[in-house]
Amino acid sequence: MSKQDLFVGFLVGLAANIAGVFLYISVFSEMNIDNTLADAMRNEYLGKLIALGAILNFLPFFVFLKKNQHYHARGVLLATICVAIAIAIYKIVS
Repeated sequence: MSKQDLFVGFLVGLAANIAGVFLYISVFSEMNIDNTLADAMRNEYLGKLIALGAILNFLPFFVFLKKNQHYHARGVLLATICVAIAIAIYKIVS
């Protein structure tokens, strides 16, 4: 059951990251989401947007820890690490 819990935590972590990016764009950007993401790719700050969206991963991580669902919390942490590695690769390639 721990592999399934880890996978659920991983999906929750990815969803929280995506939601964090959209929340950040909707609050702080004057443009819509499509234009902001296109501008971020053009001006090479997409990695920064994704990293700021990862801040929202704190919420499910600590909720899972509070509920003693440690494998879910590990999944969220794994998703955060995977996003960080993806950002690093994106920075190296571009």
